[in-house]
Amino acid sequence: MSLAPGRELPCSGMVGQVMRSPPEQLPGATALFLDFDGTLADLAPRPDAVQVDPDLRPTLERLQVVLDGALALVSGRAQDDLDPFLAPLRLPTAFEHGAVRRCANQTLCVAPSPPLHTALATARALVGQHPGLIMEHKSHSVALHYRLAPQLEALCHAHMGQAIAGEPSLQLLQGKAVVEVKSVAVNKGEAIAAFLQEAPFQGRVPVFAGDDVTDEAGFRRVQQLGGIGIKVGDGASCASYRMADPHSLRQWLQRISRIHQP
Repeated sequence: MSLAPGRELPCSGMVGQVMRSPPEQLPGATALFLDFDGTLADLAPRPDAVQVDPDLRPTLERLQVVLDGALALVSGRAQDDLDPFLAPLRLPTAFEHGAVRRCANQTLCVAPSPPLHTALATARALVGQHPGLIMEHKSHSVALHYRLAPQLEALCHAHMGQAIAGEPSLQLLQGKAVVEVKSVAVNKGEAIAAFLQEAPFQGRVPVFAGDDVTDEAGFRRVQQLGGIGIKVGDGASCASYRMADPHSLRQWLQRISRIHQP
């Protein structure tokens, strides 16, 4: 099987196995990490068209109290794109797969900027040539969305892969109807591990929910640490639990937020 440079795949251990629903009771001291798009919020044709369920922010606010602050988002989105969806709530968050990380004390940890000029120029040229493609230029990555033009999937992969050929510090990450060029040193597993070194996450059992291939690094890391990975939606995964869709996950979060209330 031929893979695009840096493409992340599900780990093989759980592929093809039937995964059960996550437990209704969290471990005694839990650190909860949540992806946003396709996990907390349903996917939309455009990133800026995502709608947030009105019950989501109150649920997250309850969970933040129940977990003594050990609740964080782990997303591929940039800070300026993600924060407005949940404002005025400002949770600890790993943006851009962890390249920018807002700690519990609201300080920012920012990774070195990778060399994106060639990838950026390539993405801009493709968007100019093909209606339906959408480019996101983030501080540490370049994403090319083809949800509105699925017939261009192979072209996007090929051109963006060529743009980073010979640059070992970059990888091409494939997600749902998107390819993204980012640093090889950045992934959601490393972002979660960094949170777990800090208060209030330190010493807790990590639980991570995500929906995409981009979340597999997070599943691997939390399960290596004795925690729980929750795959949202279809597709092979190394996560040990599964929820059918974002609506099911939101309902589960509502239940555990109430079960664990003091």
